Amino acid sequence: MARLNANKFITPTPVQAGAIPPALENRDVLATAQTGTGKTLSFLIPIAEMLQMAECRGPAAHALILLPTRELAMQVEQAFRTIRPSDTQSVALVVGGMAEHAQLEAIRRGAKLIVATPGRLEDFLQRKLVRLNAVKVLVLDEVDRMLDMGFQPAIARIAAALPTERQTLCYSATLEGAVQEVARKYLNQPVRIEIGSILKPTENVSLRAFEVAPENKQELLEHLLGAETGSFLVFVRTKHGADRVARRLARNGHSATQIHGDRTQSQRNAALRSFSQGHHRVLVATDVAARGIDVANIAHVVNFDMPKEPEDFVHRIGRTGRASATGVASTFTAPGERKILNRIEKVLSITMERFRVRPLAKTAAANSY
Repeated sequence: MARLNANKFITPTPVQAGAIPPALENRDVLATAQTGTGKTLSFLIPIAEMLQMAECRGPAAHALILLPTRELAMQVEQAFRTIRPSDTQSVALVVGGMAEHAQLEAIRRGAKLIVATPGRLEDFLQRKLVRLNAVKVLVLDEVDRMLDMGFQPAIARIAAALPTERQTLCYSATLEGAVQEVARKYLNQPVRIEIGSILKPTENVSLRAFEVAPENKQELLEHLLGAETGSFLVFVRTKHGADRVARRLARNGHSATQIHGDRTQSQRNAALRSFSQGHHRVLVATDVAARGIDVANIAHVVNFDMPKEPEDFVHRIGRTGRASATGVASTFTAPGERKILNRIEKVLSITMERFRVRPLAKTAAANSY
């Protein structure tokens, strides 16, 4: 409680209020909740409590958290360090794209918690560099995303290395298809928690759609940057597009950086750190960043390129309007993309304020229609 109070975690969010009590009672939990609802603490707090018990002493990992991306794993590891009551609750980060020596050293020193992506952890298992036979709690976070990325076989092999008698906490944005199969396979009579609509943007975000010719998107983006305050997270479809948009912004005097799959892990870490600390006002990203990046106080999300699916739309704009904050989400749509926009609105039961953009001598004028 002292650690929570010191970090100003005073009132539980709905998902925390729903998940923490059954988790403390050693029950399995199956939770669906929107991004930004505080679900990370809903499993870290029970883990921190469990690790204080006498049977969780000794040089072995007693808790395992599996996540889809390095960025999310790093954020969860840091969040645990923030709230853990003692440094004796050691944690090992096990992710790809980073040097493995430090990760293995943390395991050898007897890390009580392992925070991992499935690929690197499975590699360590196959090489007999890690043992999971003492794990009492398994957390599967963003299960739908892990399945989308093809991690289902790795998850199955990791689960096979765990004790059959354990607690499992499962979090997903949806409960469609393969997610239900994972829940059936790994959970035992779980407490079901559903916070709000799992396919609906948070009500804290103002939704706007700009019909704009593709060649005028950059002009419109810079107009918004000049007209509004706060940080901007800009989503584009391709790695090349992310580089191009960021370079043009920088060339025109805007502090911008980018993150996508072709950047090295150190470059991605540096870009995220610089953006979160306010050194860069704009972060241009491909969908690698749509889930699993938790940067506080993002004022504006821009869909520079239209998302492919309504679910992608929800995850992108979930980067703003987190917790009780408000935000703005702007979607740029070409004249030929009206059907896609209409479909997103229909599936999500939302209505965006619509504007049509006409370029005017190096500025973009937006007229409501």
